[in-house]
Amino acid sequence: MAKMIIGGKRVDSSDKAVIEVTNPATGDVIDTVPAATKTDVDRAVHEAIVGQKAWARVPLHKRGDVLNTFVDLALAHKEELARILSMETGKPIIEARIEIDNIPTLFRGFVEKAKHLYGSVIPNGTEPGQEHTIQFTVREPVGVVACIIPFNFPCDLFDQKVAPSLIMGNAAIVKPSTDNPLTLIRLCELLMEAGVPDGAIEIITGRGSTVGSWLCSHPDLGLISLTGSTAVGIETAEVAAKHLTPCALELGGNDAFIVLEDADVDLAVEEVMVGRMYNTGQVCCASKRFIVHNARKEEFTKKLVDRLGTLIQGDPQDERTTIGCLISEKAAIGVEEQVNKTVAQGAKILLGGTRRGAFYDPTVLADVRPGMDVAKDMEIFGPVVPIIGFDTTEEAVNIANASMFGLSGCVFSRNINEAMKVASSLECGGVVINGSSFFRSCEMPFGGYKMSGIGNEGIMCSLEEVTETKTIVLKNVLT
Repeated sequence: MAKMIIGGKRVDSSDKAVIEVTNPATGDVIDTVPAATKTDVDRAVHEAIVGQKAWARVPLHKRGDVLNTFVDLALAHKEELARILSMETGKPIIEARIEIDNIPTLFRGFVEKAKHLYGSVIPNGTEPGQEHTIQFTVREPVGVVACIIPFNFPCDLFDQKVAPSLIMGNAAIVKPSTDNPLTLIRLCELLMEAGVPDGAIEIITGRGSTVGSWLCSHPDLGLISLTGSTAVGIETAEVAAKHLTPCALELGGNDAFIVLEDADVDLAVEEVMVGRMYNTGQVCCASKRFIVHNARKEEFTKKLVDRLGTLIQGDPQDERTTIGCLISEKAAIGVEEQVNKTVAQGAKILLGGTRRGAFYDPTVLADVRPGMDVAKDMEIFGPVVPIIGFDTTEEAVNIANASMFGLSGCVFSRNINEAMKVASSLECGGVVINGSSFFRSCEMPFGGYKMSGIGNEGIMCSLEEVTETKTIVLKNVLT
């Protein structure tokens, strides 16, 4: 049985309760994990406070050495980690390997960025009366960071949250998804093996509705870093507000994929293959609303249906599989219900629309109108392509901006001036020109507008999120 890590020890829950972790592709039980109690959560925070103080005293360059040792260990265990990830998540093994390969880029990137996160100096005499005083800033850790990680890209988001937290001298308490916690437990074990001290890295398992709520409501957290649904983000912010705990929230999206009349349709179709089908469509910044000029809609639709027919859906552990299953049968049923609702509102299924357990076929929906739920705020977390027609660029932008979400978006056009005009008009945190919205480099700030979140993640900006700025004043030092 897999264990939690609290205070440097692998432990069961205090009441010995467990939760089964199943392979969504087969329904087989892979392992069990502890169902943490409130006592366990409180103990984890207490141990993290102690561990953080010890870790913060380790010089930055030595913390970097520890994290780089972890990278070496993770790469040595790459195939083991990828197999666990594929098995518990249902993503193809080829995608699981790519996710593990991101560990060195992110961890090493944050280590290097931290070495160059310099303070600032306000020179003496900048304002009247301060001619003899120097002021300068330093960065200090926020303390204990709760890292709330979803099921869809657990390793990538572990890297994005845990690496910056640790390199800046914080303690990190990882709360993984109940569906697939095993890979992250293994990564935490490797961090301990690399030399992160007891308490500075911990992982607690259990339902988000209980364990997640207990953790996020704890008064001694320095920061909550959460990636999840908008509903969960709002609940977390409400709980955190009682203690003024800062929150970094990366939430849902219903990204627009705009194909203008002069677009390269073949390129747009190819971008759908990754931009919507990767991880079986379970991606927050996946393109989810396909807004295509009416003059190109028939061509786009026909070529897309033909291209989707080349995907191989099957056992995620099979090297030939190019699209796996959803995280659970419950999730697949949810997608099925959303598609049926869209059909009931007048859409037509051109491809797919079939579910088998946790597997849902790649699906194309035609005759989708701007007033339908899927064209606005109904985020389908699965391999579904609803196609919406438009006649003018202004109309396309209005359809895109009608959503409560604003995570990412994209536009296809051979005219860079027109593409930039659309990019500037979209109400979202990132826009890709001539590529799908499913684009997240390790370096870039990633976050959304409106109901898609608060704050940004990425090597460029996360270190500021996990630190406090302190100003030190040398009053009248220049006499």
